[in-house]
Amino acid sequence: MKKRILKEKTFIKYILFSLLIVILVTNCNQDDTQEVAEFKNLSMHDEFDVDGAPNSDIWTYNIGTGDNGWGNGELQYYTDRSENIVVEDNMLKITARQESFEGSGYTSARILTKGLFEQQYGRFEARMKLPYGKGMWPAFWLLGSNIDEVSWPFCGEIDVMENGGSKPTIVSGSVHGPGYNAGNAITKTYEFNNSRVDSEFHIYGIEWGPNYINYYVDDVLYNQITPADVTGDWVFNNGQFFIIINLAVGGAFDGNPNADTVFPQTMYVDYVRVYSED
Repeated sequence: MKKRILKEKTFIKYILFSLLIVILVTNCNQDDTQEVAEFKNLSMHDEFDVDGAPNSDIWTYNIGTGDNGWGNGELQYYTDRSENIVVEDNMLKITARQESFEGSGYTSARILTKGLFEQQYGRFEARMKLPYGKGMWPAFWLLGSNIDEVSWPFCGEIDVMENGGSKPTIVSGSVHGPGYNAGNAITKTYEFNNSRVDSEFHIYGIEWGPNYINYYVDDVLYNQITPADVTGDWVFNNGQFFIIINLAVGGAFDGNPNADTVFPQTMYVDYVRVYSED
């Protein structure tokens, strides 16, 4: 009887040990399947070390309110004024202001590399310190260069970093395409444990290859999106993408400013760097 009980206990221990091994192997396999690339060829960079307007060889502007607040019900009017966008102190500063301007109650800025710098695949990163407050919506993102031909979301969109100003410890990365866009985008958040987006600079980046997009915060890989993860066509092998950096006010992501939101608010960009394969 004692031997039988001993055998049963030994068998139970064996089963539990086997389950533990399966769990550990499964977790390791999940990590091992992540494709991690190192793109080391610097193909574009802006260190923002020349005072004045952003480098016109790299950046142009979106001006105005767009269609339906750039499609998101945003409240700002984008300008190219130095009050809203300027390079000084070795960084780019995009400032959202509460003021009456061209029929809008707020102003800010949005710059892009469309027609000036576009690339397929590689590492795209920026070192930033973000604003704080309900209704602030800073973003660093990419759009397919064929947007004028196929329209959004068929061109594809890669959100390297978005932040809602009411959540200063959380950023997110997303992809948008046909069948998975707007509120149905493929998204994952990253939460800081001992920091905030508005108190320190952080590096936000992606590494993008034919069958994956890896998301990083300060070189920590926190998400990988592959064709198997999307609920529609994988449109990220169809051509080059350009960069957009903007600070929106209000809209769908974090809602509108409230009485506690302090203006002006500034988004600081220390650098933007893009790498390609050797």
